[in-house]
Amino acid sequence: MCIAVPGKLISTDGHIGRVDFNGNVVQALMGAVDAKPGDYVLIHAGCAIEVMDSGGAEEILAALAELDGNTV
Repeated sequence: MCIAVPGKLISTDGHIGRVDFNGNVVQALMGAVDAKPGDYVLIHAGCAIEVMDSGGAEEILAALAELDGNTV
């Protein structure tokens, strides 16, 4: 089973994006979505698969932090 966690797109260079997952910045392929810096995206296997609205993304992040015993 896999779970996708939203990350915030911080920059793009062509089809490569830098995505921040609570301080952990990773590169991802962005060719399948139309995202801009500041958008939340779901990443699977190194590829952005969906752009999320900020409210939905923050709700998921808060629920995951609660399960982990932390706050966002």
